[in-house]
Amino acid sequence: MLRVSKVSVQRGSAPVLDNLSFVLQPGTLTALVGPNGAGKSTLLQVLEGQLPLSAGEIALDGEPLTPRLARQHLALMPQRSEIFWSFPITVGDLVALGRLAGRRSLCCDVEAVLQRVGLAGLAQRRLDQLSGGQQQRALLARTLMQSARVLLLDEPCAAIDPPSRRELLKVMRQLADAGFTLLVSSHDWGRDLDSYDRVLVLDRMLLGDGTPAQVRASLGDLRVGNHCCG
Repeated sequence: MLRVSKVSVQRGSAPVLDNLSFVLQPGTLTALVGPNGAGKSTLLQVLEGQLPLSAGEIALDGEPLTPRLARQHLALMPQRSEIFWSFPITVGDLVALGRLAGRRSLCCDVEAVLQRVGLAGLAQRRLDQLSGGQQQRALLARTLMQSARVLLLDEPCAAIDPPSRRELLKVMRQLADAGFTLLVSSHDWGRDLDSYDRVLVLDRMLLGDGTPAQVRASLGDLRVGNHCCG
């Protein structure tokens, strides 16, 4: 269980995150939604231990989440804009790079992880020969190679077509059902929001927290597009 208690982060004198409190249970798929600049990426980086807190605390299974503990049990999948997709590398080699950030001495087998995300048999395919949706699943496979149990996915459904979003969401659902804890950020409310167990609505502070139906009832229909799975 990942518990966030009264967490605040400041950049200079400006608050980026303000007094956030929530709990993520194992085996759940949670959408983190909010407009651009709401602090979603900052929150994911804070959870992974990349950024310090200004106030509050984070605990994993009752133990304070130190950078070392975060490296052992949490993994961040970055936005696709941060990846050089035309780099001449095979899918298998990209996924194997996850071992460099692996938190344990024994990491997963590349072929087994590719099969888990629906890319079996594509290890020797060049990364730039994949569709956008396949590239995102390859990036997720690289994240899984870190043997983490809490997966932080930053805008994984951005700039991919609806069938690819549905396939990626299916994989994320399977991972949650297998016991992983997933927190998935998005700047849009999409038609697939009801596929999530829970929704956190963020705009520097937490505006909503509950099931998709509960959040819609409390905040109204804030949908601004159908462009991602959040």
